[in-house]
Amino acid sequence: MKLTFLPIATSLMAITLLTACGSATVKSESTASVNNDDLYEVHHEGRIYIFDDRDTYAEFLQVGETSYRKVRIGAGPKGETLVFGLTNEDKKKFSGIASIDMYDGALAGAESFYGEMRVEGRIYVFGSLAEMNDARLVGEVPLRYTDIGAGPKGETVVYALNSGNKKVKPEAMIKRFKKMNGIK
Repeated sequence: MKLTFLPIATSLMAITLLTACGSATVKSESTASVNNDDLYEVHHEGRIYIFDDRDTYAEFLQVGETSYRKVRIGAGPKGETLVFGLTNEDKKKFSGIASIDMYDGALAGAESFYGEMRVEGRIYVFGSLAEMNDARLVGEVPLRYTDIGAGPKGETVVYALNSGNKKVKPEAMIKRFKKMNGIK
């Protein structure tokens, strides 16, 4: 990435113009859609790949790489390297990237949140970002419904439950997982 430094006069003029535009600029940025309704995580060979875009995640699952990324070496819970897969739009941003903000706790998950975490041949499915974060910290999903061989390639699928739904088969989560992964 090439950094360009502008002369002070040019920078001050840009700040003045931005200030003059003031509320319209700030308002349009703050009302931009927030991508906090899904998060995907793949643990592979000492790295944790994290995506907030389903298409980028799906491409990664096919190819094993992501075109654009931000990397944090050794920043994972057990010293893993974190690799945030970025969309074409996110690659130019220094902040406001949903996957990074959700991982860091700066952005809450939407009420209709969907999360997947692929670890050691299992796919964990989450209905809330809080449950996904808890699983990441603890290393396991304490309340769960397990469906052996139900993944797209025969993986075991583990649906994270909570105290409110722990005694009921998570039909809605199963249906959503199958739809998201093209399973009939």
